[in-house]
Amino acid sequence: MTETSTGAAEAGIYELTRGASLVAATITMGLMAGLFFAWAQGVMTGLHRSSDRTFVEALQQMNVAILNGWFALAFGGAVVLTAVTGVLHLRSDARSVLPWIVAAFVLYLLVLIVTAAVNVPLNNELMAAGPVDRITDLAGVRAHFETTWVRWNILRAVLNAAAFGCLTWALVLHGRLTGRG
Repeated sequence: MTETSTGAAEAGIYELTRGASLVAATITMGLMAGLFFAWAQGVMTGLHRSSDRTFVEALQQMNVAILNGWFALAFGGAVVLTAVTGVLHLRSDARSVLPWIVAAFVLYLLVLIVTAAVNVPLNNELMAAGPVDRITDLAGVRAHFETTWVRWNILRAVLNAAAFGCLTWALVLHGRLTGRG
């Protein structure tokens, strides 16, 4: 292999890595946007129509069930893969894509902040209330949780959807830069 062909091969591998990381970041961001949207538009609106006992018991069970490897992969993957993608796009030939990746990263950081500051503490309080058979004021437990959790989850859904949109646009720009879009 000549020096020129080695350089071209390395550039091709770098471009493939950059594109693959952008696709992976977009997929994980989309998974999270879909999750928050589903909770906002389906899960919580359906549970709103249920009894206090059903509401508390269902959410306690879902809070346990959602903490699994697949969720961790998407939840953590969205931030890690977006950050890696941003670093890979620092080179001057891909800088036009970078602002969209940075915007997605910042929007998802806001999702993480809301999650850590509001939603997780409320989830923990709901779990700390104990088994539904032992909760004497199910209506109070629900009232303390529901309105605040739902409001902040809608914000997470909007922020995450915007982050997903930014990465989707970054994919379009990336494709144009590489002559594939």
